[in-house]
Amino acid sequence: MSLVRMIARPMLATIFVVQGAQRLRDPEPGVAAATTFADRFGPTLQKSAPQLPTDPKALVRINAGVQIGAGLALATGRFPRLASVALLASLVPTTWAGHPFWTVEDPAQRNTQRIQAMKNVGLAGGLLLASVDTEGKPGLSWRARRAAKDAKRATKTAKREARLAARATAGQAKAGLRSVQHRAKP
Repeated sequence: MSLVRMIARPMLATIFVVQGAQRLRDPEPGVAAATTFADRFGPTLQKSAPQLPTDPKALVRINAGVQIGAGLALATGRFPRLASVALLASLVPTTWAGHPFWTVEDPAQRNTQRIQAMKNVGLAGGLLLASVDTEGKPGLSWRARRAAKDAKRATKTAKREARLAARATAGQAKAGLRSVQHRAKP
């Protein structure tokens, strides 16, 4: 792992681990936003994932757990791409429900909420970059294209070898037939 990754990943993960731990200990400050989120998206979530709880306090704790677990994974370099995607997935509802600046009337509060939302947008950008960082190794799409190309090349080679073998076999058969015919002549 490069020095930049070794420093940047924990820096990016810190806010998720700290805020996640705080929300896990005391979910009440996030319950109002989770209630708004549950009211808006609860029926859709229940249809697609009926095992998820609809209780706002439980949703806050689940989100906190995801942020702690994925934040620690990102910080330590364990499955960093998957951890980044998980953090990004937890950040979207947190931002939408927690910082709805578009609904706030007071200009000072609106500005504060907009700043918090933009901070989360910046974090989302960092997480997007971390989610595609292959550390200089080929990514999955490159590996898939390479495997397809190798398979195509192997198929062409196998066909060519089969044609050559068929020709060789045909040539041996003709030579054997000539030999038999030659011996059979009186």
